[in-house]
Amino acid sequence: MPKGLTGKRDVYIEVAERYEKYIRIGVLRDGDKLPSVRVAANELGVNPNTVQKAYTLLEEQGLICSLPKKGAFVTYAGEATQENDRRAEIYKALSELKEKGIEYGVIADILKEVYDDRD
Repeated sequence: MPKGLTGKRDVYIEVAERYEKYIRIGVLRDGDKLPSVRVAANELGVNPNTVQKAYTLLEEQGLICSLPKKGAFVTYAGEATQENDRRAEIYKALSELKEKGIEYGVIADILKEVYDDRD
C-alpha cells in the first residue's frame, strides 16, 4: 500500500483528501505551488496518473488551479476564494496569451486602453 494511504477508497481520492486537508488547515496556503505530479507520485509511492487524477479533483473543487507548464497552485484562502478564483482565471488567461507569443507590451497597451476607457 502507498505511503500513508489506507486503500479503503480509490487511491486518487485518498491523495486528493490528503492535499485538501493540508489546504484547509493552512499547511498549504493560497498561492503555494504543489509538488509536480511526478514528485508527488514518487513521494507517495503511487502512479503519476493517480496524482494527476487527484489534482483534477482538487481543481474541480476549486482548491487548486493548474497552469500549463507552471504547475498546480493553491487557490483557496477560506473566505477569499472568489477573489482567488478571479486571480487564477486572469493568471491562466495571461499565461495562455504569453504561450501564444503575445508580447508583454501588447498586453500592457490593451490593459491601458481598457482601464483608461472606464468612463
